[in-house]
Amino acid sequence: MSSSTASLLALASMVTSAAAAYQGFNYGSTFSDGSFKVQSDFESDFKTAAGLQGTDGAFTSARLFTMVQGGTPNDPISAIPAAISTKTSLLLGLWASAGQQSFNNEITALARTIESYCAQLDGLVVGISVGSEDLYRNSPIGIEAGEYAGANPDTLVGYIKQVRDTIQGSCLSKVTIGHVDTWTAYVNASNQAVIDAVDWVGMDAYPYFESTRANSIAEGRSNFQSAYDQTRSAAGGKEVWVTETGWPVSGKTVGQGVPSLDNARTYWRQVGCSLFGKINTWWYTLQDSAPTTPNPSFGVVGSDLSTAAVYDLSCEGVNTTPFNSPTARSIGARDAEDGSEGVDSNVPGQGSRSSTSSLGAGALALVLAMAMV
Repeated sequence: MSSSTASLLALASMVTSAAAAYQGFNYGSTFSDGSFKVQSDFESDFKTAAGLQGTDGAFTSARLFTMVQGGTPNDPISAIPAAISTKTSLLLGLWASAGQQSFNNEITALARTIESYCAQLDGLVVGISVGSEDLYRNSPIGIEAGEYAGANPDTLVGYIKQVRDTIQGSCLSKVTIGHVDTWTAYVNASNQAVIDAVDWVGMDAYPYFESTRANSIAEGRSNFQSAYDQTRSAAGGKEVWVTETGWPVSGKTVGQGVPSLDNARTYWRQVGCSLFGKINTWWYTLQDSAPTTPNPSFGVVGSDLSTAAVYDLSCEGVNTTPFNSPTARSIGARDAEDGSEGVDSNVPGQGSRSSTSSLGAGALALVLAMAMV
């Protein structure tokens, strides 16, 4: 094989990988009043996400925070059979901020999932996340904010080993394992052991909350770009997945960060449209205001499930330069300057709120054809 042919095939692989990026929402195990979701509730969520107007049916993945069905000690969460029935891919999650006994229940639920559903999962599990923002909660900032207890790096490394041991030899044995945390946790060198122990890094980034810097919607893209760049640098070549981001539609002002439908729409266009289809992304969130509305609220649909979102979700006419491309930062800076759109609950019920090419199918076909010459 010639070097030019090898380069073309590598580019083709890169394009294919970008086209295969997962795209979905985060899903808690409860409604906003604390009542537990059941299979039919998750099925309604997943069908609504897949049918959202303006998204071309692209939101077909779900990130979970826990393996345990609410109201049970360690039964598998009913989102799993719901995903099977709706063909929704899953980023499984094990809650890791409540101590070893709680994590034992997560492990039992994972083992029971393997026992009960392996024959039906058929490649639907795209990854397993051990923990969610546990390092942040264990940090001085998280402690000062009065967050729930987190977990230290050594504890998480031990949990990751437990998960690897549990899936060994099962239908999930080849599923990659990661950890989800704030970008600030990853740039802290004392947490390096967790990065070393995982296959991929899940980044949560909310420019709206970053009140220690200029954080108006005009800085939304550039602040996200900074968080992503620093996480990639800390990850040491491991893949970075965007596991949570979003801008609130209502609620309190944080620094210069103002919740509104217009600002949420702008952030979707400036940040989301550059992520979707290029980098594995789970947006926060489909719905968080049923039956009550939190402050702030991030839901793209209101208190009633509907495929008509509260703001326009289309990416038509938007500049979708990926965040992992060399030109992403300059575009973000330009958009911030001209104002253009760039063409709490820390429990298993709800999450904490604190690709490489944009070539299309035609270009991929051309690359493959040239490689065969």
